[in-house]
Amino acid sequence: MEKIKFFWKKILQTGLWKLGLFFALIGPGIITSNVDNDAGGITTYSLAGAHYGLSLIWILIPVTVALIIIQEMCARMGVVSGKGLSDLIRERFGAKITFYLMIILLFANLGNTLCEFAGIAASMEIFGVSKYISVPAGAVFVWWLVVKGNYKSVEKVFLVACVFYLSYIVSGFMIHPDWSAISKAAITPSLNFDAGMLTMAIGIIGTTIAPWMQFYLQSSIVDKGLKAESYKYSRMDVIFGSITVNVVAFFIIMLCAVTLFQNGLKIETAKDAALALAPLAGSYASMLFAFGLLNASLFAASILPLSTAYTICEAFGWESSLNTKFVEAPQFYGLYSLMIFLGAGIILLPGVPLISIMFYSQVINGILLPFVLIFMLLLINDKRIMGDFVNGRLMNVVSWVTVMILIGLSVVMVVSAIWE
Repeated sequence: MEKIKFFWKKILQTGLWKLGLFFALIGPGIITSNVDNDAGGITTYSLAGAHYGLSLIWILIPVTVALIIIQEMCARMGVVSGKGLSDLIRERFGAKITFYLMIILLFANLGNTLCEFAGIAASMEIFGVSKYISVPAGAVFVWWLVVKGNYKSVEKVFLVACVFYLSYIVSGFMIHPDWSAISKAAITPSLNFDAGMLTMAIGIIGTTIAPWMQFYLQSSIVDKGLKAESYKYSRMDVIFGSITVNVVAFFIIMLCAVTLFQNGLKIETAKDAALALAPLAGSYASMLFAFGLLNASLFAASILPLSTAYTICEAFGWESSLNTKFVEAPQFYGLYSLMIFLGAGIILLPGVPLISIMFYSQVINGILLPFVLIFMLLLINDKRIMGDFVNGRLMNVVSWVTVMILIGLSVVMVVSAIWE
């Protein structure tokens, strides 16, 4: 009897220790994935649900698989090499290629940062707050959070921000949808060759797998100090993050499909969706949707400039860590500050062509993604960098097929955008 008690006690202690270790090591994967549900992502999912109902919700399943594959490779490179992605690209492919890649990424991320501050302005206007108050306040808050904190404190705030995405899930349950119809739509592919529907499908994929994500994930893993021994926990972190981000996307599409689409209401922005929900799903659902947009925009307005600072500083060999002070890493914090205050300042200018900025930033993302993915696959198979952690034969086949599909979709997105 004593042996049995000792046996179960040992199992319990081991299980709790492993669970505690997992929670200590998680963060980069969950944060990177969830921040992708930013103002642009929420707008895309809202439009998909409002314009096409449940027809495109099934896409989230293959997108989740693709995101797990891509993010797992980034996490593996981070824990094994101890270097960021832009650092590895510079070492393997040279400074000239890295320089041009960083210039393109800088403009794409600046455009995306503008979208986040536009999201802050739009969400706070629903609550009756002028953008001339909300945008400067938001900019100062996200700047102070990172510049005055360290990696641990910043990560804790980011993880709390991830929890607030539950507002979309709560809103989804509040409307009491027909779950049998939704379940059927989720597992039944339905895509015709209507140009608008195809563009929307590519938009869903494009907003879920963005170039900046790969750089940020690997940089944050390095900054957190994770090593090869932590790989299995980093992989679990990535898988959990990739699933949760698409669960939130699922509820946003479903919410807009069941309310707006079924009532024939068309929208153009996430703000329109939040306002249109009030008479259909109740004021609480509408306010939760607006709060979710505010949280997502603030979250991404912190991460996108941070990702840019990490990536460019690593590429040029400058100090890049949240565990340093401003005077120790002036380029890192200077870039972060520039991205935030430039993005916020432009949004406050009257007559800013925001739609054009969003449009061209997505086109740039579409151009950049194929190069980033190919660099990743070449690096992950380099034994000098990865040692025994290179891709196996099966993983290589799956990875290359996934990457080729994503590259094809990126090309279609760019061509269709320019053609229009």
